[in-house]
Amino acid sequence: MVEQAVGMAPMRDRAAGPWIDGLIGVAIFSASLVATRLALTGMDALFLSAARAALAGIAGAAALALFRQRRPHSRDIPALAIVAAGVVVGFPLLTALALRTVSAAHGTVFVGLLPLATALFGAVRSGERPSPAFWLLSICGALITVVFAARGLAGPPGPGDVLMFAAVVVCGLGYAEGGVLARRLGGWQVIAWATVVSLPVSLPLALALRPDEPAAIPLQAWAGLAYVAMFSMLIGFVFWYRALARGGIAAIGQLQLLQPFLGLGVAALVLGERIEPAMIGAAAAVALCVALARRFA
Repeated sequence: MVEQAVGMAPMRDRAAGPWIDGLIGVAIFSASLVATRLALTGMDALFLSAARAALAGIAGAAALALFRQRRPHSRDIPALAIVAAGVVVGFPLLTALALRTVSAAHGTVFVGLLPLATALFGAVRSGERPSPAFWLLSICGALITVVFAARGLAGPPGPGDVLMFAAVVVCGLGYAEGGVLARRLGGWQVIAWATVVSLPVSLPLALALRPDEPAAIPLQAWAGLAYVAMFSMLIGFVFWYRALARGGIAAIGQLQLLQPFLGLGVAALVLGERIEPAMIGAAAAVALCVALARRFA
């Protein structure tokens, strides 16, 4: 891979490959809030956040050792720390804390802002300069998603809303930083090393916060933990960071506009929630925004 200096616009792969990778990553991430809610039915939010990072870190370390990956250069450590702080620690912890007081559906309101946050940080960190038409389409897609997800919500913003907004900010930064770093290290290597970097904190914390009676925790909670640890924290990023590195952070990041709708679909399958016709129409409008944004990125 050709190393890209921060501040220089990278060459983007216009083929379908990065978009397919990105869609796979988004599909995996779309179940994260539902899985987190399931895990919280039997676990504390702090233990859940530490345990998912620790399990992903152990798996990441095993993969790095198995494939004999070289250690990152010292210049890459600060960027890996930002990735770890954003997507390994920050987003999982903040969303878990938020979901104690707000529903997974409520959280999708904020997930709709994630593509815009990713594009903004991508412009700063990678030197990408999307066209004005791209920014207009990005804002339109975000507005459609947020307006749809916010239907029926009432009351002033609460602590859960503040936590979800903070989660979006740190996640957008982690996505952008990881996308830049993946051009040098590779997609799966970035998230593997990021989870390993967090292990000195996540593993002791998970052990210290472990439940007193693990057998009393329902199976669905363990299933939720397994999903967010292996899929949301690790496997999804294998596809996602590879897509960002090859297809451009701002352009590929727009695929996240589809995540709330995919998430609602998962909620319908897992939790039995009803899919409304308006959801299909809104998803189609968002998909159009994503397709046009790809053209103008």
